[in-house]
Amino acid sequence: MGGGQFEVLSRALWTIGGAVMWNKLICFLAMIIVLLLTCMESKTVFAGRVDSSFKVEIHNPSKAYEGTTVFGDNHDLDSPRIVELNMNGEIIWEYAIPWHLRSYTNPGFDVEVLPSNNVLFVLPGNGIYEIDRQGKIVWSHLDQKVSHDADRLPNGNTIYVFGNGDKKKDAQVKEVNSDGKIVWSWYANEEFNKPPYEEKNNQGWTHTNAVTRMGNGNTLISPRNFNCLVEVDSKGKVVRIIGEDYLDHQHDPEVLTNGNILVANHQQPHEILEIEPQTEKIVWRHPIPKRGAWPVRDADQLPNGNILITGTTVLIEITPKKDVVWLLKLKNVNFRSRREKPARGFYKAQRIGQ
Repeated sequence: MGGGQFEVLSRALWTIGGAVMWNKLICFLAMIIVLLLTCMESKTVFAGRVDSSFKVEIHNPSKAYEGTTVFGDNHDLDSPRIVELNMNGEIIWEYAIPWHLRSYTNPGFDVEVLPSNNVLFVLPGNGIYEIDRQGKIVWSHLDQKVSHDADRLPNGNTIYVFGNGDKKKDAQVKEVNSDGKIVWSWYANEEFNKPPYEEKNNQGWTHTNAVTRMGNGNTLISPRNFNCLVEVDSKGKVVRIIGEDYLDHQHDPEVLTNGNILVANHQQPHEILEIEPQTEKIVWRHPIPKRGAWPVRDADQLPNGNILITGTTVLIEITPKKDVVWLLKLKNVNFRSRREKPARGFYKAQRIGQ
């Protein structure tokens, strides 16, 4: 092979090689861009990331109900989020609330993990959203008159409350189907526009903060300002009023498998109560031992009988005998005022079993 032919062949090989390398580089950069876009879209953080905001101070694996804990966290108003923690307090999943919705995370940043493993959450004054675990919004219902609490019902409908700034003309509870059509609603003024309720006014008329559909088809409602729980039938008629003698700004009642009601007493005395609804007798109570739990937001009975308590800066799991078996604290957070504290921090934690 002559020198000229060798030079031509060499140039050809360099050209081919350069083209191959260039194509590989383009493919590599494209893969990086796709991965970045996927992460930006999903807003998801994966297994076991330590966050300096959380610290588990107590964990008794032999008595705690092991699993993960999901809750809304808005202690940093610039970065409200939904987090799922393992029992060590490490983040295994996280969803950052999109920037244009961050102003809607107070009050009542309610979060619920659905049987599908999707996550339903409330943005007060804006709407209700369902996301999958990649962070994609798969369902939403926009309503400025929503706050505090929303539940997905077995029939696929969603029931929710409006209490933050509600007026007598407003529906305090609405049930919508998957298309967003209102199929049931409850107006407090039909039963409570009379003494001693008619003149109440503290962040709304009723400041209704929770609703749950009962096994008998009735609906249990928590009008916070009335200091009682209300059970209504399918026509909205009041069946019974519970706890007027001892409830004070109660939050998030839960109907237990034995028919009793577990509820968090939000004001003094800060405590968790189990109530027998027919007699209104308190059959179990637990004063909140940790100052950081004020105001107590929620109490859920776990499958092993333990109780998971949500306070503003602490999550506490106790046994029926009131032994603390798991405790997580919000660390390195300074609230500007005592008044600011109830509006930030944790709200309604849910334990997901292993």
